[in-house]
Amino acid sequence: MITTAKTKTQIKVITGNGAAAIAAKLARPDVVAAYPITPQTEIIEQISKFHAIGEMDCELITVEGENSAMNAVMAASLAGGRVFTATSSWGLAFMYDAVLATAGARAPVVMVNVNRETPGIIAVSSGQQDMISTRDSGWIFLIAEDCQEVMDLVLQAYRLAEDYDIQVPVMVHYDGFYLSYLSEGVDIPFQDDVDTFLSVLKEQPERTKLTPGGGLGCGSHGILGGYLELRHKHMSAMERSKDKFDLIDKEYEAIFGRSYGGQVEAYRMEDADVVLVGSGSMCGTIKTVIDKRREQGIKVGLLKLRMYRPFPSESLVAALKGKKAIGVVDRSLAFGFKGGPIYTELKAFETQLESSKMISFLDGIANTDITTANVGQMIDTLCDLAAGKDVREVTWVCYPEAHEDDLRKTGGQ
Repeated sequence: MITTAKTKTQIKVITGNGAAAIAAKLARPDVVAAYPITPQTEIIEQISKFHAIGEMDCELITVEGENSAMNAVMAASLAGGRVFTATSSWGLAFMYDAVLATAGARAPVVMVNVNRETPGIIAVSSGQQDMISTRDSGWIFLIAEDCQEVMDLVLQAYRLAEDYDIQVPVMVHYDGFYLSYLSEGVDIPFQDDVDTFLSVLKEQPERTKLTPGGGLGCGSHGILGGYLELRHKHMSAMERSKDKFDLIDKEYEAIFGRSYGGQVEAYRMEDADVVLVGSGSMCGTIKTVIDKRREQGIKVGLLKLRMYRPFPSESLVAALKGKKAIGVVDRSLAFGFKGGPIYTELKAFETQLESSKMISFLDGIANTDITTANVGQMIDTLCDLAAGKDVREVTWVCYPEAHEDDLRKTGGQ
């Protein structure tokens, strides 16, 4: 993150959930649908408090479940309102049909998802599997590294979702049990500055919306050729959101003094020979280890994924082209593939990376920590790969006993 001097600040020590709640308040939504689930509950609790004491002028709907929450904000959005909701893990799974409908209707909903595992074995633990399970639902996905970025991404999400040329729902993700409950200093924008940042949306043509007595087809069945056209336009809007997000990042810097680089954030990448690609809270740990290894003369860098859907392939390829060794760190699994999901997607562009070699690291799954020692091991492996040594394509860093051959041979549990 690049931070420039500003004329005024208001820094408070708050949690990642607190940052999400305050950002939602600053965006002035018309409708909020609320349902609790660990580790997201604090967001809804704080929004309920803001609403109760008159700090948040919105319609607060306390629904009976996550599916109802998504249906409520989708309907309100289609009626022209600005909306917000939040969920996590099984809550996201429970609202899945409504998540798909919201995307299909091109309703510019903004939702926070606090990442938590969703495996068959019920786990209250961190992991990005819930995000991966919904990655092709038609939403734009953004991923935050720290509490400050949670605040900033929620506000940027409204500019992106409601942009007249985009009009696609946006989900802001951050790691549960790490960022959700982490307390750190967050620079909270002033309301007037947020109003200025979002005022651009008022200057655009009014989007199509439901009006009393009027007609609007939403989710219509049997439109045949028209359905294909709508899908194509949706895909095109997703692709346009890449450049739009980069532009929004620059405009955000002009007002608030913070820039992250847009779709991806490069850390010590200029002369890096070996690179780790990561997302979310792990990136803070990776940066710390990189700084120490740089003192030892090892040219290592980090490329942080901020936008995951649409997949920022052009930005990734431009930053990674020609690097000697690339290691992609996934905090989730891609069942049916040996490597992690982000790794398998980036590997599709491997031919564009010239001579770069790429491997997969799986870590931080089911509440295991991505430690400095783990990151050091990844960097050592990458250096071996760059030196021409034979290394495994996939390394389960958090489960060192696992090997590819062992996974093929294991028949029981």
